[in-house]
Amino acid sequence: MTDWVQQLIADGGYLGVFLLMFAETVFPPIPSEVIMSMAGLQTAKGIMSLPVVILAGTAGAMLGNIVWYLAARRLGMARLRPLILRYGRWLTMDWNEVDRGERWFMRHGYLFVCIGRMMPTIRSLISVPAGLMRMRFVPFVLWSSLGTLGWSAFLAMAGWVLGTRFAEMEVWLGLFSTLILIGMGGWYLWRVLTWRPSR
Repeated sequence: MTDWVQQLIADGGYLGVFLLMFAETVFPPIPSEVIMSMAGLQTAKGIMSLPVVILAGTAGAMLGNIVWYLAARRLGMARLRPLILRYGRWLTMDWNEVDRGERWFMRHGYLFVCIGRMMPTIRSLISVPAGLMRMRFVPFVLWSSLGTLGWSAFLAMAGWVLGTRFAEMEVWLGLFSTLILIGMGGWYLWRVLTWRPSR
C-alpha cells in the first residue's frame, strides 16, 4: 500500500494527492494517514510545497465529502424510514432513535461535523447524517473544510517533521486506526445482540 501511494504521489504530484484523498473519502480503506504523511515526506525532501500539499489533500477529501453528502441528501429521511422499519436490528436503530438523533444533530451538528473530520475512519462517514438531516450546504462545506484542513495539515506536517522516520509513524497511525475499527466493530456487535425496538 505504501509503495503504491508513494508512486502515485511521485508521478501525479499535487493532482495525485488530490485524487488519492478523494478516493480515500469515497472508499475509506485507503488510509489518509498514509497519503498525507507520504506527501508531507515529499515536502521535507523539497520536492513539493507543504501548503499546496495540504490544500490539495483538503480539496480532494472535500470533493468526496460532498459526494457522500449529496447522495445521503437524495436518499432522504422518507426513503430511510422503510429501511429502518425493515432492517432495524441490523442497522441497530428504530425510528424513535432516528428522531432523537435528528433533534441532537440539529443542535450540535456543525460541531460534530467539524470534529468528526479529524477522527480516523469516522471522518469519511460524517457526510451521511449531515445529508440525511439536510444540513444547510454552505455551513456543511465550511465546517467540513475546517475539520478536513486540520486533519490534512496535521498528517502532512507530521510527515514533514518526521522525514525518514515515516515508517515508524505509519506503524503507530495504523495501530490507532485499527483500534478504532475494532472498537466500532465491537460496539456494533454489542448493539445487534442487545437491540430492542423502543416502545
